[in-house]
Amino acid sequence: MPGALDGLRIVEFAGIGPGPFCGMMLADHGAEVIRIDRPAGGRGGVGAMAGKDVLARSRKSVALDLKSADGIAIARKLCASADGLIEGFRPGVMERLGLGPDALLADNPQLVYGRMTGWGQDGPYAQAAGHDINYIALSGALYHYGRADEKPTPPINMVGDFGGGGMLLAFGMVSALLSVARGGAGQVIDAAMTDGSALLMGMIWGMRNAGRWSDARGTNLLDTGAHFYDTYQCADDEFISLGSIEPQFYAELRRLAELADDPDFDAQMNPASWAPLKAKLTALFLRKTQAEWCALMEHTDVCFAPVLSMAEAPMHPHNAARGTFIAVGGDTQPAPAPRFSGTPFSAPSPETTAGADSDAVLESLGLDTAEITRLRAAGAIG
Repeated sequence: MPGALDGLRIVEFAGIGPGPFCGMMLADHGAEVIRIDRPAGGRGGVGAMAGKDVLARSRKSVALDLKSADGIAIARKLCASADGLIEGFRPGVMERLGLGPDALLADNPQLVYGRMTGWGQDGPYAQAAGHDINYIALSGALYHYGRADEKPTPPINMVGDFGGGGMLLAFGMVSALLSVARGGAGQVIDAAMTDGSALLMGMIWGMRNAGRWSDARGTNLLDTGAHFYDTYQCADDEFISLGSIEPQFYAELRRLAELADDPDFDAQMNPASWAPLKAKLTALFLRKTQAEWCALMEHTDVCFAPVLSMAEAPMHPHNAARGTFIAVGGDTQPAPAPRFSGTPFSAPSPETTAGADSDAVLESLGLDTAEITRLRAAGAIG
């Protein structure tokens, strides 16, 4: 069944991390995403996973030598046929290739030109190398991840690369594509992971402005400071999670944990009580296994869930019932999200090899067999 983005063509210049994540999201929901790969194959960095790259699913691939005039000409022709473009190079690289926004928007005034970087297209850091950990450090996000009296702990690369990077670029692409559909002109999207990770901290900034969030790491409501919002080890060395913030949920926690008659737990929102109450809960949860706590607290209003590994999560009954994880090419992957009632996603296809669709893509641009053969012999395509 066609997805919500069926009929859109997106050109993705091969990269790693947030750019491919954006491309995956668009492809998951029906867009035709054509990735421009290098003729020699391979995409470099941590994204080189020999056909196992989840972020590269559901793509077509054309392999072009962007160091050749013919390769650049084909890329430019392909972008002229597209609704959108995604690139993740340092500022200036696409311009030096002759594929910058001025050139491509002149060819295709309705093109949505998505640019994914860590620092943004301008600013003192713009030309410096970096990774997720650096971008979220500068935005003020990383400082607040971690426990009291411990150093900041990066939350893998979820916040910069994917939440503040690829997902915001996908939002920007769809927003600009909607503007074009309503009669607007194409435009450039400057998606920076510093900007995006700062934006993800919006609620925390609101709490801080209201005097309800301290810069002291691990002492606040949502950063493991509170006893009712944390993870706890069980008797079998597995873990459970609590998020019993609201009074009615906290009361349910106390009832099921047999703490309703302990007056110490009455002072839920008094930060001075959090450390001793956390010590009590630590001892309490060590008395039963994770499975025993699940039997007691799952499907209640405690705001409770077991802490599951990647091996365990797909097998949990809730995830299984919803199909949160699916098999693609024999490998377990997260299913596309979010879900649409009228345009549900089709099953994703596995990552293709670089250049697997070169001939078909070039034929769609009007190139004949003789010209494709000439370009391949010249090394412009692979």
